[in-house]
Amino acid sequence: MDTRIQFRVDDEIKRLAQQMAESQGRTLSDACRELTEQMAEQQRKALSHDSWLTEQVNLAFDKYDSGKASFLDNDSAKARMAERKAKIRNRGQQ
Repeated sequence: MDTRIQFRVDDEIKRLAQQMAESQGRTLSDACRELTEQMAEQQRKALSHDSWLTEQVNLAFDKYDSGKASFLDNDSAKARMAERKAKIRNRGQQ
């Protein structure tokens, strides 16, 4: 089911926006619909990422609670991160 969205803008803004849309071969309604769809897709991606991140955090806590977690000191963590960054940089040079 489609839903109607209404909002108010100044007449000059509407006129200029209509001219821009028409110069692109579409209507102002088409442009507004496209923008709304793009925003909805961005929100879907954000929600999906939030869900994934929550899952990862929960998995980490489960691992910690089960005693299977291992921890690194700061220097070791920095060294591992430097190695990973170097591998990523080297991929682009091959």
